[in-house]
Amino acid sequence: MTVTPFTIPVNEAETAWIAERVAAFRWFEEPEGARWKHGANRDYMQRLRAYWLDGFDWPAAVARLNRLSHVRVDVGDGFHLHAVHMRSSRPDARPLLIAHGWPGSILEFDAIYERLVEPEDPSQPAFHVVAPSLPGYAWSDRPKQPLGPRAIARLYDALMPALGYDRYVYQGGDWGCVIGGWVGLQSQRLDGLHLNGFGLRPANMSPDTPEQGKWLQNAVAVRDAETAYLQLQGTKPQSLGFAMMDSPMGVAAWLAEKFTGWSDAKSGVDDPPYGFDTMLTNIMIYLTTRSFLTATWIYRGMFLEGGFAMPAGARVDVPTGVAAFPKDLLAFPPRAMVERGYNVVHWTDMPRGGHFASLEEPELFLADLRAFVSGL
Repeated sequence: MTVTPFTIPVNEAETAWIAERVAAFRWFEEPEGARWKHGANRDYMQRLRAYWLDGFDWPAAVARLNRLSHVRVDVGDGFHLHAVHMRSSRPDARPLLIAHGWPGSILEFDAIYERLVEPEDPSQPAFHVVAPSLPGYAWSDRPKQPLGPRAIARLYDALMPALGYDRYVYQGGDWGCVIGGWVGLQSQRLDGLHLNGFGLRPANMSPDTPEQGKWLQNAVAVRDAETAYLQLQGTKPQSLGFAMMDSPMGVAAWLAEKFTGWSDAKSGVDDPPYGFDTMLTNIMIYLTTRSFLTATWIYRGMFLEGGFAMPAGARVDVPTGVAAFPKDLLAFPPRAMVERGYNVVHWTDMPRGGHFASLEEPELFLADLRAFVSGL
């Protein structure tokens, strides 16, 4: 397995094509007072577009990302994963695989990379950080067929020894927490599993108490209100691709709406709690690599693998930490339900924050990850 240093390119031709398409975009109607209640908000998208054309500096964003150490790693059969790989100077540092999801990217951990590697306080744990781009995303290879989280868990578990790590700790949210559940079930290398989303479910999720029943009722309501995208991307992603791969504004709206609805904002009213530079950097990672479509394939792969549930009787025995952010789309049920499938040794109910925890609340996220690892 080969490890090759990598530098993110600017790709000037693709950047110019994107700018032309954004400049040529034609606006359309919106219901009065809509804000975000019916999807992406026109006023926000108009302001985002204006900054995109006249204020955003993509080469500067790339330069910032390139302050990090990047590699591309052959994880088997010539398939390469891109990853941020940063080694700590501390002799007691632990290998950490930290995993993003959709519609995120390695940018989600931008505020904490250096602090994970070289903590300000020497009493805090230090890490050798590995942050892969999902297969089909950004600078990782595109699979020949859709890969689901169970298959990706095997690739991630192969990535760590390829980088020289026999044991590691795993952290994940969104797809990262689903993949993390599979890593916990399949890997013999894992020392600990830290999750900020409830991804891979125990086989039995029948409620035993009124509190559990209320969680299930809320989960069904969230599914009905928020997951049409999941059904579309999980069943007919290619049809969506014909529209999105030709429309940078379409991709921007599709992603921005999720960063609004899934964050700790007043649903349907507030704009995303992230600046335009952050939003556009994440959007441009998808656009400049032409990976919007192949990034959706994981949803199709998940359906083909059989869904979000563990096999009957399966349980993750690895010590598991939970950071439960109150506005997460994948909100945790009561602890007893989680413990049906996970060996939970650490649990924190966060005071605020949503789905993109490390981006929205980096201090809370970092403190909880450190506390979990310190207790292992």
